[in-house]
Amino acid sequence: MLREACNTIETLLSRRSVPALQLREPGPSREQIDIAIDAALRAPDHGALKPWRFVLIHGAARSRLSELFVRRLQQREPATPPGKLDKARNMPLSAPLVIAVGAHLRPDHKVPEVEQLLATGAGVMNLLNAFHAQGYGAIWLTGGNAYDPEVAAALGFDAQERCLGFVYVGSIPAQHSSPPRTAERDTIVRDWSG
Repeated sequence: MLREACNTIETLLSRRSVPALQLREPGPSREQIDIAIDAALRAPDHGALKPWRFVLIHGAARSRLSELFVRRLQQREPATPPGKLDKARNMPLSAPLVIAVGAHLRPDHKVPEVEQLLATGAGVMNLLNAFHAQGYGAIWLTGGNAYDPEVAAALGFDAQERCLGFVYVGSIPAQHSSPPRTAERDTIVRDWSG
């Protein structure tokens, strides 16, 4: 049991966000995706509302997402420079798997909306950790397309659901497997004595 705990801690301490442009084929198998989703579903969830929503985008669907990203960006910002359009076009194609993350929010529920969003965030963290534990790199990205209601609707999110970004998942080239930087604890942790 101690060995498993040590391995879990080592896995958590070695996780880092891998830039989407560094992610490669092969992507995770359906079984590996299911494991990561199952891990996400075990996140803290006040009220057992299960607010998280995940839309899997892989294969040819990534090209359609790319077209959607470019179209919506041009509609929102008609003077978008070509480089920014290219970035929007290439993002969905950069990783073998893109997961649109959403939250089904219940504003009328006794559990505050912020806690529903936090539960979704905790679910995504479990998802990222599960992909990392299986040997994949991943990153959660947001931006204009993540918060665009028309992008959300095109992805099947309903009026009660909010898109919160996209998780990009894929294999990591060996030369990019450097360990994560360590945060300075002094700036983020303090004791309180009353």
